[in-house]
Amino acid sequence: MITDKEKLELVISGVGGQGAILASDIIGKAAVLKGIPIRAAETHGMAQRGGSVVNHIRLGCELGSMIPLHGADVLLALEPAEALRYIDLLSGNGVVIVNTEPVLPVTVTSGGNDYPDVSKIVEVLKSTHKVIAFNASELAIKAGHPQTMNVVMVGAASKYLPVGKDLLIDCIKEMVPPKTVDINVRAFELGREQVPSHNQ
Repeated sequence: MITDKEKLELVISGVGGQGAILASDIIGKAAVLKGIPIRAAETHGMAQRGGSVVNHIRLGCELGSMIPLHGADVLLALEPAEALRYIDLLSGNGVVIVNTEPVLPVTVTSGGNDYPDVSKIVEVLKSTHKVIAFNASELAIKAGHPQTMNVVMVGAASKYLPVGKDLLIDCIKEMVPPKTVDINVRAFELGREQVPSHNQ
């Protein structure tokens, strides 16, 4: 019997190479180990590194794998512009957890386009939703490696997930290279500290 506390609709968005799929896999594995039914779907432009990536994770859901418009409880955005791209998937009372470090696409670095000011992106998001914004990329470096940014974001999302902190850490330990376990656990803890405790 699935309780409402075990139900969560989560969207993870980012760009290719940021580790959105590993983040999804950690959360998915923890849910399976806890016995929570999960439906997941990935759509991505991974062939073109730097392309948009979005993962739908439906915990405690027996329906299809794609979250409908305005159906998500949490939007976990590994990149600020990708938060804007997928904001329509978030429900009115949903929360955006966003990494404020941009990844500039080729169209910007080549001078063809401008990247919007990150503070303006956050303002736009805050005009419609609760937003938790912080630089997860800097925290990943603090943890010991820039590539742990995705695990920092899993740590932040953990305050909303219907699986325990210890179970998520166990899954991280199993799924990352053995030499990087301590760095990844530190990254998770740093991300978790960014979200107020009353959200547990």
